[in-house]
Amino acid sequence: MKRQQSGFTLIELIIVIVIIGILAATALPRFINVTSNARVAAVQGLAGGIRSAAALAHAYQIANNYSAGQSVLMGAEGNVTVTMANGYPTSDAAGIQLALSDYTDFIPTSTGATGTDTFLLNGLANCGVVYNNPPTTSAPLASVETSGC
Repeated sequence: MKRQQSGFTLIELIIVIVIIGILAATALPRFINVTSNARVAAVQGLAGGIRSAAALAHAYQIANNYSAGQSVLMGAEGNVTVTMANGYPTSDAAGIQLALSDYTDFIPTSTGATGTDTFLLNGLANCGVVYNNPPTTSAPLASVETSGC
């Protein structure tokens, strides 16, 4: 009586494992780069949000005919008081952080001496947005730092 072969031979299994290994070695660097790209995109998205929040607060101030340093009420209910300087939110917890309201995964750090508010993605150094205190002549600058992402 003849016996039927069942399953795969050892050589077939080794060939499949080698092919899977080659495919994984080719695809792995692409997946590693995706993480860095996602962090950079998150930082750029927050920078856009900061610029929009500053512009919106500035528009509220102009629409209500407030002076350049007068606080504005923002938020869905109009119950969030945002401190302003030179027509834009200040770079602290009472200014741009309240105007922005949601910066999940970013850790804000205000420095009174230099007049900046830094939002770091998950605390990563050199991976975040720096919001400068509003100058007297132009809109505040929100600069992006992505070298540490």
